[in-house]
Amino acid sequence: MTDLIADMLTRVRNALAVRHENVIMPASKMRVAIARILKNEGFIRDFEMLRGQPHPTLRVYLTYLERREPAINGLKRVSKPGLRVYVGKKEIPRYYGGLGVAILSTSQGVMTGRDAWRRGLGGELLCYVW
Repeated sequence: MTDLIADMLTRVRNALAVRHENVIMPASKMRVAIARILKNEGFIRDFEMLRGQPHPTLRVYLTYLERREPAINGLKRVSKPGLRVYVGKKEIPRYYGGLGVAILSTSQGVMTGRDAWRRGLGGELLCYVW
C-alpha cells in the first residue's frame, strides 16, 4: 500500500456507509494528524492509539447526527502519489462554499486550509472533507 491517506479516507467512507461506530486502521503520524483535524472540526467524535497490538493502531470514533445521518457527507483525496498538488498561500481553496474543510500539509505541520491561510502558508493539498 503506497497511499496511506487514501486508505484512511476509504476506510472511514466504508465505515460510514454501513453505520459503524468506529473504524480501526494502522497508525502513522500523518493519519493521526488528519484524525486530530477531523476531531477539531467536529467530523469525528474522538480517536485513540491502541498500543497493545504488534503495530501501532488507530481507532477513529465516528459521529452521527439525528436519524443516524453521518457528520461526514464526503471525503475526496486531492494530491496523490502519482500527481502531487501544491497550492500557494493565495491559492488555498474554500471547499463546499466554506462548509467543507481543505486539509493541507505545510512546513509547519498538517492543518486546515483556513489555518494555513491565516498563517500565510501554502503546501500540499491532501484532501477535502465536507
